[in-house]
Amino acid sequence: MRHTYSGGMRARYQSGPRRERSSFKHLGHLRKLLPYLQRYWVWFALAITGLVVHRIGLAFVPDFTGRAIESLEDPAIPPNFFWPAIGIFAVVLVQFIIYVPVRRLLRRIAISVTYDLRKRVFNNIQYQGPGFFTKFNTGDLMSRAVNDVSQVRMFVSFGLVQITTFLITLVIVPPMMFSYSKSLAFATLIPLPFVVITGFFITRKIYPYFMERQEAMADVTSFTQENLTGIRTIQAMAQEAQEIRRFRTTATQYTKKAYRASRFLAYMHLTMTTLTAISPLIVLSFGSYLVLQGDITVGTLQRFLGWLLLLAGSVSHIGWALSLFFSAAAGSERIFQIVSHQPEVQDQATQSANAEIEPSIDIKGLSYTYQDATEPAIKNIDVCIKSGQTVAFLGRMASGKSTILKAVVRLIDTPRNTIFIGGQDICDIPIQRLRQEVALVPQYAFLFSASVKENVSYDDISREDELVWDATQAASMEETVADLSEGLRTIVGERGVTLSGGQKQRSTLARGLIRDSKVLLLDDVFSSVDTETEERIIRGLNELRADKTTVLISHRVSTARHADYIYVFDDGKVIEKGTHSELLARGEHYADLEAVQSNQDRDQSRRARLIRKLREIEQPTQEDIERRKLAG
Repeated sequence: MRHTYSGGMRARYQSGPRRERSSFKHLGHLRKLLPYLQRYWVWFALAITGLVVHRIGLAFVPDFTGRAIESLEDPAIPPNFFWPAIGIFAVVLVQFIIYVPVRRLLRRIAISVTYDLRKRVFNNIQYQGPGFFTKFNTGDLMSRAVNDVSQVRMFVSFGLVQITTFLITLVIVPPMMFSYSKSLAFATLIPLPFVVITGFFITRKIYPYFMERQEAMADVTSFTQENLTGIRTIQAMAQEAQEIRRFRTTATQYTKKAYRASRFLAYMHLTMTTLTAISPLIVLSFGSYLVLQGDITVGTLQRFLGWLLLLAGSVSHIGWALSLFFSAAAGSERIFQIVSHQPEVQDQATQSANAEIEPSIDIKGLSYTYQDATEPAIKNIDVCIKSGQTVAFLGRMASGKSTILKAVVRLIDTPRNTIFIGGQDICDIPIQRLRQEVALVPQYAFLFSASVKENVSYDDISREDELVWDATQAASMEETVADLSEGLRTIVGERGVTLSGGQKQRSTLARGLIRDSKVLLLDDVFSSVDTETEERIIRGLNELRADKTTVLISHRVSTARHADYIYVFDDGKVIEKGTHSELLARGEHYADLEAVQSNQDRDQSRRARLIRKLREIEQPTQEDIERRKLAG
């Protein structure tokens, strides 16, 4: 159901449909923070002790003032204002000595807790699989790690302190009041239960508003992050004005939800402050009556006013403190959705991390279906790659080639007993060890906002320049690096914005080559490289990796023909396999593809046959159409 906002400020910020009220079950999310607070329990206990001492000192100030006034009121008593003044000065001095370090200590604890939380969030994200990043986008994760964690910091450094201060004041002040006048103490504390009950009922409505506000902030963060990432596309298509309108819509939604939360906070603060103001009226009216009746002294009336100031100040902040509790509870719920999310790929290795791994790959009956997909990406794949071989996977897009490479390094949850490296099931090899021995160069080149050297030697930036130059030369990147203003130390910008697509692709290839791993998986790394450069790189690869295993994915026959063995994929299955010459001799799909790509006139019949096949694939049959209708 959509909210309707029209017709002036009040109408635009309607509260919308009925929401679930806040309750203690929502505050239960704060229990998840206990392990993080327990790490600093000694320092926290020390800070609470400091707050107790500080509050006790403040409670004695009205007593000192009352004694001075009583000595001036009664002619029979010698004036006594020196020692009460010394007492107040001592309290102020102790307050300065204790309170400032206590506040700093509490802030340090809050910062430490949020630091631990951010580390936990970031660490857990590092091990997540594709399903996780489908569910949570980058902007949302950033919002949880920054905005929601900040709500927890406010709760630790202010919310807990305010509630603790209120409880300490409630323990110290009322007994001191009763010791001087039971009747005035009872009358003074009459509004207190009403204030607490009112605050409780108001805060019951707050939690959903805080949750909506933080989710709306996540939407703003997500939109901004995606917009800035695609800014070149936006500018190239002249869509700046449209993006500004979209951002205005997203930001307006956040503003509306933030306004609702702020409105409730303001309403709560006003209500509780108004109720708290009843107590001074009682003290002044009923207390003055008791003074005139001779039941209490003017000094006692002054004491009650001072204690009331302490008590009312603590009570008036309960609403704000409770709002911090519920805000932190909403943030904790969102944070621990990430922290408690189990990685899709679990490391259940049984082999020793030091066991030798031979660079042979056997894939037996591998099938895999992505989350929420209706069809398997790959179906019953069998592949045998011997040590030292260079093997090519050829096929059109979405035929399952990249999925196989992801399965080999367990970027997806590879089924057990389907992939073996050196005769060992990869599920029995520690994931970190597996990915050290098997280097995957992904299809989409990604560079960090760092220097060329730091990008190429990303896994070990302490490598010597000579090794980095060798890798860039093997990737046919040496001329590009030489032309850069600072050579290897040139900063390439965010996502390598200063480099072309082909240069970025060769940089990531160099990143894979410098590792000199036993198995190298190249996922279509020549798609942005011209044919001449591709030929030069592949010849270099064959020399560099003569005794190592290399698997490369490509759409080009010109790339695949250099391999020792070729697997041709289509619709998630292996439809042909063999050497380049064997596949050409068969005259089937591979030969047809070679004819189309080489544009040979003598093979026009093959080209026509392949085009017919592609059209049959692209155009669904009547049976397919009916099946899709039934599926909805």
